[in-house]
Amino acid sequence: MTTMGDGMKIEFIKQAGGVLVPASDIESERMARFKTSCQYTVEIKLTRNPAFHGKVFAFLGFCFAHWRGDREFLSEAKQFDVFREKLTIIAGYFDELYDLDGSVTLKAKSLAYANMEQEEFEQCYSALIGAAMTNIFPCADSSVENQLFSFF
Repeated sequence: MTTMGDGMKIEFIKQAGGVLVPASDIESERMARFKTSCQYTVEIKLTRNPAFHGKVFAFLGFCFAHWRGDREFLSEAKQFDVFREKLTIIAGYFDELYDLDGSVTLKAKSLAYANMEQEEFEQCYSALIGAAMTNIFPCADSSVENQLFSFF
């Protein structure tokens, strides 16, 4: 993961020879703003359980692709972030924030390693599956259901 001064975070996977590669196509899109052969400062944080963390984000990517369908977005990475945040809120993992006028805004809890212990992350994943089944896949055909079951 790299954190830019403006708060940008990108998930990476370490390959042989110490090469860091974006963890998904969405992460690759985020890399587009970086110029080749320029130096950047990267802060490395180990993902809690890399295989499980990857499974959760693969699941979220699958859900996003199904929900997206034929829609095209100006920035797929930003739309994915909004999608992930809304699904996390529906799953019940959020904080209530109060505005000056007394209104309440729900902010999704961060799935980042530093912000959630492994046990809570596993519970959150179960809740995300439930939220996705109810809100994204209520009438899924057997082919989609079979793909979904591979994430359980």
